[in-house]
Amino acid sequence: MIRHPWLLTLLIAISPLASNAAASGTMSAEKMWSLTRLGDTDISPDGRLAVVSVTRFDIKKNKGFTDLWLVATDGSGSRPLTSDPAPDSAPSFSPDGRSIAFVSKRDDDKTPQIYRIAIDGGEAQRVTQLPTGADAPKWFPDGRRIAFVSSIWPDLVRWEDQAGRLEERVESKVSARVWDKAPIAYWDRYLDDTEPHLFSVDVADGSLIAISRLSGFHLSKSEYSASSYDISPDGLEIAFAANTDKSGVAPNYDLITLETCGCKPAVNRTADNPADEGSPAYSPDGRWLAWSAQSIPGFYADRARLMLLDRTSGVARSLSGDWDRSVGEIIWRGDSKAAYSAVDDAATSRIYRFDLNAPGKPVAITASSSFGALAVARRGGAKPLAVALRQSFTEPPTLVRLDLVNGQAVKLSSFNDAALAGIDFGTVESVNYPGTGGAPIQMWAVYPPGFDPTKKYPVFMLLHGGPHNGIQDAVQWRWNAHVFASWGYIVTWHNFHGSSGFGQAFTDSINPDRISKPYEDTIKAAEWLAAKPYVDAERMVAGGGSYGGFLASTLLGRSHPYKALIAHAAVYNSFTQIGADYGAERDRFFEFWDRPEEFARYSPHTSAGNFVTPTLVIHGQQDFRVPVNHGIELFNTLQKRGVPSRLVYYPDENHWILKPQNSLFWYTEVRTWVEKYAPPGAR
Repeated sequence: MIRHPWLLTLLIAISPLASNAAASGTMSAEKMWSLTRLGDTDISPDGRLAVVSVTRFDIKKNKGFTDLWLVATDGSGSRPLTSDPAPDSAPSFSPDGRSIAFVSKRDDDKTPQIYRIAIDGGEAQRVTQLPTGADAPKWFPDGRRIAFVSSIWPDLVRWEDQAGRLEERVESKVSARVWDKAPIAYWDRYLDDTEPHLFSVDVADGSLIAISRLSGFHLSKSEYSASSYDISPDGLEIAFAANTDKSGVAPNYDLITLETCGCKPAVNRTADNPADEGSPAYSPDGRWLAWSAQSIPGFYADRARLMLLDRTSGVARSLSGDWDRSVGEIIWRGDSKAAYSAVDDAATSRIYRFDLNAPGKPVAITASSSFGALAVARRGGAKPLAVALRQSFTEPPTLVRLDLVNGQAVKLSSFNDAALAGIDFGTVESVNYPGTGGAPIQMWAVYPPGFDPTKKYPVFMLLHGGPHNGIQDAVQWRWNAHVFASWGYIVTWHNFHGSSGFGQAFTDSINPDRISKPYEDTIKAAEWLAAKPYVDAERMVAGGGSYGGFLASTLLGRSHPYKALIAHAAVYNSFTQIGADYGAERDRFFEFWDRPEEFARYSPHTSAGNFVTPTLVIHGQQDFRVPVNHGIELFNTLQKRGVPSRLVYYPDENHWILKPQNSLFWYTEVRTWVEKYAPPGAR
């Protein structure tokens, strides 16, 4: 479980699809929305087939449609496996490779359920029919049962009573909600009094077993997936991450194990560690249980180590050692001698191998482009078949067969080939410049199509969110650099101090002062750019969302060279950010009432007397990560000061703009704003 304080999650995990019409010219927002987006992946045990979720957006209908596709890993072809109007997600191959479990909400389903479909086709069969729904399916090794998660009221035993309470809540004329303990919300929804628990269902007869309901532990109420838990190879034990904090203000996710019968007491395997654990994964031979572990409580960007528990001796050890990167989801090799993970590494997501006989010496399998959604076939020994999603600034997520020895990737999907065939992408370059204290700062630069270095161009500097979320070589759907570049701008995205992927000291260097170094790195980036003969220093604008909006608000109150700014979902008043979904969590360093003067120095609103730069403010009503009052406060302050400003308000969006037509409007508003103050094109 990872908590992301001011996160602008730029690598969107929804999975959308596209138009087959051939594209031409440069990338536009409309063309971007026509592209296929791939999501969840899995691979058959023998490695012959992969399954991937494929989503297309219908702009007129303002919605996405997600189906599952089967893809042969030898490159011989692909075909749709599902075609129901309902979205299908979370595919999981059965141990015999003959069927796939997935999540869908079809026909008369009132809540999402687990379905199963044969790889040879035919109609999908509903496996669960629960009033509280079912999600995150994972097969038991014998293929007879499927584990899943359902959020239930723990005080009710019978499913009929669960259904009754659900109906009662829906039909009640009382809209009030009551909490006795934080947290009360997560991103864009309020949390209720249900608990996500693990169950299993018999595929043949539908009988259910409650695994965790009586254990005293449950999965995260905020978010969970199939990677939040795992089942031992003998099917007798299950491991999952559970928040063991009872106060509500100091979350601590520990690794819990219990028998899958739900009949024995649970065991907290990591009670001695005050920080978070997650991503449990049993080795195929059953000897090891791996997981990720942090060491600093309350710091979501703390380095996550790969830990191993010898299930025979009970001894745990670190497999990543002093390695200065964070492990992600853990996937074992079939011979149990190595594990793999996609790792945030110097502005790229790379696949690393962790050999059990070489602790502290992970090996990078991939180099250029970013890779994620890795799935490894259980058969194949030291050279298993694997698939992953590859992407870069110019390549949308693409399914590839990945050689886990040499990192060679073979393209398997072609959903976007026709749409991208005629698009002229500008050049993408990774550069380094001296930032705060002379430290090297990595920055992405995307040049407009037809770039002529003998002419001068305006700059649109993007400010990433987090702040501990580095910008990787990957498609950014909500702030698409190629769309901005097509307007006639050099687009930059710098990984300032605090960004992930450059070592723990670099990531933690901005705490508790989250202003000074990122601000200075941003100014030095502008100075570095201004010295280039092809940059027009009089036509520079900057903008970002979430922490990037916070940084834009910081720039507002300080000296800077930008002619206009964009503050989307911006943390503007740090004192009122306690109203955020994570606002009740204890601060790692100090609370505002302990050192109010120092705290005030870290809040952009205290520099409002210096605001003079034209600013576009964007905010969504359903944003609980950065509540909407921040956008309104910032806009009202700009208006009172007579600063040219514009507020774009979305009553039906949250921290991100997710609906196609709202996104297209967003791009139009941003373009109009930057072109007004920094006219595009070469001069």
